[in-house]
Amino acid sequence: MVPTRNFDLLERFTTKFPGKNALSEKIKGEWNFYSSEKYSQISHQFGLGLLELGFKKGDKIITVTNNRPQWNFVDMGMSMAGIVHVPVFTSMNAEEYNYIMKHSDAKMVIVSDQKLYEMIQPEAKKIKAVEHLFTFDTIEGAKHWSDVLEKGKHASSETREKLEAIKNEILPDEVVSIIYTSGTTGRSKGVMLTHKNLVSNFLAASDVFKLNETDRYLAIIPVCHVGGRLGNYQTQYSGACIYYAESMGTIAANLKEISATGFDAVPRILEKIYDSVIAKGRSLTGMKKKIFFWAVKLGLQYEPHGKKGWLYYRKLKIADKMIFTKWREALGGHAKMVGCGGAALQPRLERIFWASGLKIINMYGLTETSPIITINRTEKERCKLGSVGTVIDGVELKIADDGEILCKGDCVMPGYYKDEAQTKSVFDEEGWFHTGDVGHMEDGKFLMITDRKKEIFKLSSGKYVAPQQIENRIKESAFVDQVMVVGEHQKFASALLVPDFSYLKEWCVNNNIKNGKKREELIKVPEVVTMMNEEIAKINESLLEWERLKRFRMVHEEWSPATGELSASLKLKRKVVAERYSKLLESIYSKAT
Repeated sequence: MVPTRNFDLLERFTTKFPGKNALSEKIKGEWNFYSSEKYSQISHQFGLGLLELGFKKGDKIITVTNNRPQWNFVDMGMSMAGIVHVPVFTSMNAEEYNYIMKHSDAKMVIVSDQKLYEMIQPEAKKIKAVEHLFTFDTIEGAKHWSDVLEKGKHASSETREKLEAIKNEILPDEVVSIIYTSGTTGRSKGVMLTHKNLVSNFLAASDVFKLNETDRYLAIIPVCHVGGRLGNYQTQYSGACIYYAESMGTIAANLKEISATGFDAVPRILEKIYDSVIAKGRSLTGMKKKIFFWAVKLGLQYEPHGKKGWLYYRKLKIADKMIFTKWREALGGHAKMVGCGGAALQPRLERIFWASGLKIINMYGLTETSPIITINRTEKERCKLGSVGTVIDGVELKIADDGEILCKGDCVMPGYYKDEAQTKSVFDEEGWFHTGDVGHMEDGKFLMITDRKKEIFKLSSGKYVAPQQIENRIKESAFVDQVMVVGEHQKFASALLVPDFSYLKEWCVNNNIKNGKKREELIKVPEVVTMMNEEIAKINESLLEWERLKRFRMVHEEWSPATGELSASLKLKRKVVAERYSKLLESIYSKAT
């Protein structure tokens, strides 16, 4: 059967893949599995339990949890009962949770652990609409989600008939979820998504990834993120087993343990994997080190499908045997494909991972588009590294006169929750959704992203600068971990840089340079400042005249969601960074006047 509502996945799973392991989580060092039947049974119990509690179609429930099978049980239970699921990131602060609880009109909140419970419980108490607060973990004094399951297990025949009736009445165009955007530019907006939005997109994605019941998929991106949710659904549709990574720090170990054939990622995760591999290469000595970086250099030049000469691919075969097989082994040895989206991916990372035998399927979309608009493929005629691919099935795309990317299709949201004005602002009279991103087409079909429309800035000379492209170029330097390019209304572009401190310290040791133990001391060492100036000068050579960085400042704090500079989906919050380092930025331009 072909699903038309997201909970149709359950019937498909139990019918097409009976007895198959569907979901897995690691508890006390052991992977625990849920079969397709168990998945369906628990989901139905939860849906019944909600009806027993008095929930009605259209009510809202928030979940704030790490990735775990229980998220799926409550997700499916809600949707079959006609209840709207509002999944929220675990990295927000109390004020943000308070806002979403109020704005979403949620009647229940489910959190995963004690830390979240202690943060959210006082806020939930302030909101009259929130009637229930449950937890997945057992916490003293808190109501456990199994209470809802118990009610479902003992539901009356009337309630059981009611659930079946609601399931049969639910239409594909009905709202199934509200996802609050990560808020890189301001207050989060509640994106309403329908069954049709989500189902059309995961069906189209499954045709690209072509997973099957023998695959083992490691889920890394939070399932509350629309990209993580897409991967979650399309993997279930394919009959593959989903394993939830324990944490960001255990990704490599988890990949090995389960012999994963695929996983999902955002660019920041791939950057960390690449940096880790390169760090190991730098620790080598003599001929081994030379061979390692010869292979890396070769990989950075990679083009698929015979676009390079025969000699290149012969060398690559040698590099694969000597170096890249070890890369794959470090990631479990079986991974063939990685779904990547959520932010701009450095083209060099895409090339070298493909060269190593790990195909990065780069895609583009937004929460508002469920999320995929375009996706790169592996087949020759639909593959172009450096692009975000061609349109996915069911989507129309065009480029406006000002370069903005517009789209239509079954995956596009009906609007923002309780915000008609904002909804009207992103749809034009012809029904095209305005993404807010700028790009262009190459070869008539491959989409190339320039930047967010709001993030492109104008210098006082009238020239426009797209910061993301320059930032990705700068991050190609082994010395730079994070960067933000600035310069709106100024005479020139400049940047704030967060160095890769582990590499920087290693460089100082190798060059017999005395450096302080503290990061703030290290960035002031004269030799380090000179070296970074030389790095930026080399990068400037590849940029247009007005894009070149005339000045920069190094900062010692790492940017993260916990400290506020990155969103929960690891995107840069430019306004926050600019405010936090306002005096430093003033010092850059005060000398220029």
